[in-house]
Amino acid sequence: MSKLVIVESPTKAKTIKNYLPNGYHVVASMGHVRDLPQSAKEIPSKVKDQEWSKLGVNVDADFEPLYVIPSKKKKVVKELKDLLKDSDELILATDEDREGESISWHLLEVLQPKVSTKRMVFHEITKEAIQDALRNTREIDDKLVRAQETRRILDRLVGYSLSPLLWKKIAYGLSAGRVQSVAVRLIVQRERERRAFHQGTYWDLEALLEKSQSAFKSKMISLDGKRLATGKDFDENTGKIAEGKDVLLLGEKQAKDLQASLKDKTWTITKVEEKPQTRKPAPPFITSTLQQEANRKLGLSARNTMMIAQKLYERGFITYMRTDSVNLSSQAVDAARNCVADLYGKNYLSPSPRQYSNKSKNAQEAHEAIRPAGAQFKKPEDTGLSGKDLQLYDLIWKRTVATQMAEARLTMISADITVENAVFRSSGKRIDFPGFFRAYVEGSDDPDEALANQEVVLPDLKEGESLNCKELDSLSHDTQPPARYTEASLVKKLEAEGIGRPSTYASIISTIVSRGYVIQKGNSLIPSFTAFAVVGLLEKHFPDLVDLGFTAKMEDTLDEISTGNVEWLPYLKKFYLGQHGLSTQINEHEGQINPEEARTLDFQDLPADIKVGRFGAYLETERDGEVVKATIPESVTPADLDLERIEKIIKQKEEGPNILGEHPETKQPIFVLDGRYGPYVQLGDITEENAKPKRVSLLKGMSVEDVDFQTALKLLELPRTVGEHPETGKRIFTNVGRFGPYICHDMGKDGKDYRSLKPADGDSPLTVNLERALELLAQPKKGRGRGKAAPLKELGKHPADGELVAVYNGPYGHYVKHNKTNAGLPEGKKPEDMTLEEALPLLAEKAAKKPAKKKKATTKKAAKKKSVKKKAAK
Repeated sequence: MSKLVIVESPTKAKTIKNYLPNGYHVVASMGHVRDLPQSAKEIPSKVKDQEWSKLGVNVDADFEPLYVIPSKKKKVVKELKDLLKDSDELILATDEDREGESISWHLLEVLQPKVSTKRMVFHEITKEAIQDALRNTREIDDKLVRAQETRRILDRLVGYSLSPLLWKKIAYGLSAGRVQSVAVRLIVQRERERRAFHQGTYWDLEALLEKSQSAFKSKMISLDGKRLATGKDFDENTGKIAEGKDVLLLGEKQAKDLQASLKDKTWTITKVEEKPQTRKPAPPFITSTLQQEANRKLGLSARNTMMIAQKLYERGFITYMRTDSVNLSSQAVDAARNCVADLYGKNYLSPSPRQYSNKSKNAQEAHEAIRPAGAQFKKPEDTGLSGKDLQLYDLIWKRTVATQMAEARLTMISADITVENAVFRSSGKRIDFPGFFRAYVEGSDDPDEALANQEVVLPDLKEGESLNCKELDSLSHDTQPPARYTEASLVKKLEAEGIGRPSTYASIISTIVSRGYVIQKGNSLIPSFTAFAVVGLLEKHFPDLVDLGFTAKMEDTLDEISTGNVEWLPYLKKFYLGQHGLSTQINEHEGQINPEEARTLDFQDLPADIKVGRFGAYLETERDGEVVKATIPESVTPADLDLERIEKIIKQKEEGPNILGEHPETKQPIFVLDGRYGPYVQLGDITEENAKPKRVSLLKGMSVEDVDFQTALKLLELPRTVGEHPETGKRIFTNVGRFGPYICHDMGKDGKDYRSLKPADGDSPLTVNLERALELLAQPKKGRGRGKAAPLKELGKHPADGELVAVYNGPYGHYVKHNKTNAGLPEGKKPEDMTLEEALPLLAEKAAKKPAKKKKATTKKAAKKKSVKKKAAK
């Protein structure tokens, strides 16, 4: 009999199998096999008539959770039970964090094994780590399980208790969450700050100075001994200099006068300062910092970062990716130091091994930081990875190696230059020794390029020397509102406040975006008007639930439960059933919440009421004694809604759409409108005969004010024929699609060949010509999604049918392909080393394992049965 090893995913199972002895059968549970019911149909009939079953937790029976096996997992459970019958030992090898511990516990509860059961944990999938874990198995940690279960129950109590209240008071389908609502509140608060912001303007002067034919810039910092005002001196709420600031606010006239009077005067260096500075490398990645850097450097969302990292971990490239520990094992430190010595030389090594300690007292999700797996780190170019997988591995590899490199040594240089009664300052930076900058610079993809950009060179300046002023400009500056959160900055804020844990950040952001509370525009996270309504209701009636300190304390308590320092049941009872518990608060406040007030946003500075309804946000005001209601376009953000924008929306509502002119061919009116999903042009009125007139969205960057009659005509021409392809004679056209503007070579039966237009290079679907279209079509196609991939290496023709055998790169690694048969490359085998002779046995083995196709019934009995079914259907 074999030993059954259960992990979460097929990829992880495939990797682990390579490191286990014969007689071990590794299978995947595909995540959790049971959970609280997600819908009414999953609730067992025996408890369906009981009120608590809707919650999924029996709060009157010591908060007993109602666990069910989802229908899509029943087949998995049956297969696992069948495999267990032929096994003499069960090994649960799910992830080492609380979620993994919980999956193992649920498997134990569902499978009820009668054989020996062990829990096996590891933080990297290498031969040494797996064999060590096999020798050091343990029991399931009940404290970790209980902490995860308490967290799950808390989330269910908050979500399922508050969400129905939001349906009644604001709009159906809304939801609240223990951590989700706090994250939304942070984003709403930032938007409120942007709404309250008043812009300020200040002027200064910038000179281009020269010494010995070497030019450099210098900025004016004071006049008559008084410091010039800069952006940081303004009060964001007034747009004026903040109270108590003793600075000089330079206006346009004064700046222009100074520009005219100072240029030809004597410029003298009055002070030169050099300050040495050292920079230490950042700690190795934890979950939050990996998400932040991947977002900044690679443009990856938190969710995509974790998906790629999970894949890298399961394939044995990196250590476990859900961790808030910055610790590195001695094995990892040695491996990193070997990389530094080999690649950069021993003078780039830190004098002694560098270790990092956690600032967080609750850093316990896993035992080590995220790093390349193994005792020897594979160089990124030797992994066989490609695309985003390679980029993320490269990021982790560089960050880890940099931790063992010498500090960077810099010299900061500043020089004050006096001209008449004004003082200018030039700042420079000299890199004396790059140290870890050679491998890794935060926020930069290319360390060498970053080094060049970081160094600001000044000529050799000495006090008392005179300089030549080549140019002198007066410059106007406007203060900027607080920046909106990005995924990176939101994760950083949540972590700093102690909200959520490593495993939750990606799901928090995904949830608030998918539920319409937050819109992603570029990198910015913008709250919807609905988010304002929900946060407003929670702040007024349930302030603790969106309070940062209260939520952080909950997280700490859950951590204390995992260590056994806090009892879970008394905590749940107090939170939900206590004197100030959630259930008590809902019963007290539900009758006090006026739905009309809850739907009206607190935008008191506007001459209209802003409300949310079933179909989104709208404004309501009174004009000439009549109530006017108008939908607020989804392209308008809460911070952008001002008096001018409201007047435009009302004007469009009262006067109807803006008519640009009459189409020269159809004689129909052409309108430019600002709709729910943004501005667009429309050809003709909506009538019974023309229920869906042609509409074309404005191009990215266009506003309603930018569109004149000629631009509207060009937009309505889309899709626009550019010309015929000289080789096929087939049509080439341009249009705008889901992923932006594109050109298409329509080859009829042979399909369509698409290329994206490049606005950054001046391409526009309104103006692109045939020559440019042919140039783009001649370029290699960059696939999106799961298009046909180009082979990495062609091995030759298969002897059986003469068809190509080649090596490809797929989501689960490299593989060889022949017709429809794919076979993974052996562990450690590089694509460039693969031969046809090695590929043929792999393909033959894989083809033999394929299940035979079921033959269609051809007997009279089967045909008769089919005929009966057809009649029954009729």
